[in-house]
Amino acid sequence: KGMAAPKSILFLTEETCMDWQQRQEAGAGLHNLGNTCFLNAVLQCLTYTPPLANYLLSGEHSQSCGQQGFCMMCIMEVHVKKVLRSSGSAIEPWEVISVLPRIGDHFRLGRQGDAHEFLCCIVAAMQRACLTGSTNLDVSSQASTIIHQIFGGILRSRVTCLSCNVFSDDHKPFLDVLLDIQAATSVTEALENFVKAEQLDGENCLKCSHCDKMVAASQRFTVHCPPKVLTLCLKRCGDSHGGKISKVVEYPEYLDLWPYISQTAGELFLYSLYAVLVHRGESCDAGHYFCYVKTSNGLWHKMDDALVTRCDLQTVLGQQAYLLFYVR
Repeated sequence: KGMAAPKSILFLTEETCMDWQQRQEAGAGLHNLGNTCFLNAVLQCLTYTPPLANYLLSGEHSQSCGQQGFCMMCIMEVHVKKVLRSSGSAIEPWEVISVLPRIGDHFRLGRQGDAHEFLCCIVAAMQRACLTGSTNLDVSSQASTIIHQIFGGILRSRVTCLSCNVFSDDHKPFLDVLLDIQAATSVTEALENFVKAEQLDGENCLKCSHCDKMVAASQRFTVHCPPKVLTLCLKRCGDSHGGKISKVVEYPEYLDLWPYISQTAGELFLYSLYAVLVHRGESCDAGHYFCYVKTSNGLWHKMDDALVTRCDLQTVLGQQAYLLFYVR
């Protein structure tokens, strides 16, 4: 869909199991070992991502992994199994903490980090683990791993010449979507702004191959290939000085991605919320992270480091969300 066919397929999309294979009570909380709330919250959101958890619980990766030393997929497999098999308790996520500098060289135990940045780094580390042993892969083949099969989609950028209406498309894979919330009061409004056409003129004029001159153009982004798991980051850092956008941004339990798709023939694009990561604090540089997750038995729980408590949907939908996780 918009990209060249992969020369190699690393994981068959039909083997991705979207529904929980095991239904059980909420798993363990995670002890805060010194400013590790950002890490704990991200790990809990990943642990309750159904297709990822199903794959890790199956042991399929570790059974065939030939990687020597650091492997993020093997580490996550150990972590997820430990969490989900330790209901009613709290554990110390040392498997992950011990490799923090391997996940991102600026992460250190005791140093506060940004949850979205950590999510990007740990997903990238899992992606690299899936590519181990595969060399000289084209972009489409790299996007056929289990990680891209779960989190990955394709964005289309369409640039249209305003003189002759000739357009050109560019397609790029993505693992999450960053939403500007300064001019939005809801996620749906932020998504509408995300796909709204932007005029490129003045210093931003482009060379049109058809007109053979610099012209004004419009650019519009749309989701060309929607992911199985949609991760939305609400951009709450308003400036470089740590200022935070603390306003309420409404988000739904069910999200229809249809209005933001490039091609919509014959498919449904309905997503269900399963995790909400929250930042509490006046500054982006400090504060506390926690999350809400929908466990495999369909119940919502608040995960606040070591504390795991039941909660209702109304509470989940009333948070100052930073990251939102939806599953198709």
